[in-house]
Amino acid sequence: MGIVIAVISGKGGVGKTTTTANVGLGIALNNKKCVVVDFDIGQRNLDMILGLENRVVYDMVQVMDGEVKLKQALIKSKMSPNLAFLAASQTKDKSVLSSEKILALITSLKEEYDYVILDAPAGIETGYEHTIEFADRAIIVVNPEVSSIRDADRAIGILDSKSQKVKDGDEVFKYLIINRINPKMVKSGEMLSSEDILDILNIPLVGKIPEDTAIIDASNQGKPIITNKKSEAGQAYSRIAARLCGQEIDMQDVENPKSGLLKKFKGMFS
Repeated sequence: MGIVIAVISGKGGVGKTTTTANVGLGIALNNKKCVVVDFDIGQRNLDMILGLENRVVYDMVQVMDGEVKLKQALIKSKMSPNLAFLAASQTKDKSVLSSEKILALITSLKEEYDYVILDAPAGIETGYEHTIEFADRAIIVVNPEVSSIRDADRAIGILDSKSQKVKDGDEVFKYLIINRINPKMVKSGEMLSSEDILDILNIPLVGKIPEDTAIIDASNQGKPIITNKKSEAGQAYSRIAARLCGQEIDMQDVENPKSGLLKKFKGMFS
């Protein structure tokens, strides 16, 4: 049975969907069967970042409602035969989701894929709760700024109280990805350092992504940045995917770790 990983952030705009696309493709490039599922009902974007928007015919709601079979809705990536994509509905809203239907869908995907990666919607309401409900693990994506860390902390609290695994007395293992790191801003104290963030959230770090303007162009072209071997962000995503597949990869520093923001804001999370 495959591993279900929910990609969460607590707020929008931190690069969660970009992370889902790149990590999913990275896992597939490590010879693992992977499917990425867009759980952002009504506002899907994962298809565009993967360059698959013109190939979406059916969506996950149609699968859950029994209108089409799962195999009809799954789209194979052009960049790896090991990667598949299941789109969110653009015409429905989050009220169409139910625990029973989601469990049936995820169970079917786990039988076919080594990794099932769920891209959670922004916020911490119903759509988010459905995304994390049956997750085995979670990737928390944050930016090195206080509002992102605070919202992630709230999202983690919900994960630790409402996931089925926790209700069954187990634990959802968590990974932290720090995105959009600007070394100059970290050095000047305008941006939280990794040490600051780890001290606040206390989650194992799986990777750090430097700020990279090439990501915007890659997203617009539907080519995840991980395919750009010269991109520092692409290389960082490659290392993260390898770690998630069980490889021991050294953590590379992409910043100056010193920051003066920790004392100022640490009390917000106590």
